[in-house]
Amino acid sequence: MPWIAEDRRNTRVAQSQPLLTDELKKQIADTYFPRYPNKRACLLPALHMVQHEYNWIPPAAMQEIAEFLEIAPAEVIDTATFYEEYWLKPKGKYLIQVCRSLSCEICDSRKLTDHVCKKYNIEVGETTPDQRFTVVELECLGACGNAPVALINDVMHEDLTPEALDAELNKLPDDPHDYKDPGIKFASGH
Repeated sequence: MPWIAEDRRNTRVAQSQPLLTDELKKQIADTYFPRYPNKRACLLPALHMVQHEYNWIPPAAMQEIAEFLEIAPAEVIDTATFYEEYWLKPKGKYLIQVCRSLSCEICDSRKLTDHVCKKYNIEVGETTPDQRFTVVELECLGACGNAPVALINDVMHEDLTPEALDAELNKLPDDPHDYKDPGIKFASGH
């Protein structure tokens, strides 16, 4: 199979406003520059801040981060693509992350993934057309004793069944900022 080459060198992203705003730059400079030996070392926190602001890391923001930290854009792209926690395409307001580790797999985590995908008519890694939900599978979430487990945004839900997961999803407000952290949920009433 031949390689498919993309002309990324000449690709330009049109935008009217900078994504790495003066406020974000000030936050990075005030919070992280004093903690690290050089600007380059602030790359991971800068990527996290941009992702937190926009719910993903747009390509233009990576270019702006590179300029701000005085590093090559390729270093930013290499770093962002290396770590799984960075999103390089828009994700839903609610990120449903189903654990697929051995313990969860033995306890039928596949049923959770299949249920959510069917409910929202999407595949793993996809986002609903309304940009509300994205479904992914993760390796171990560290709650093997209460498998199967899933995260909804960053809230852990344990001892799940498809029905219990469905009940949690049905409680979600339209605005994720209104989503209150209920703590760890135990479907079996532990």
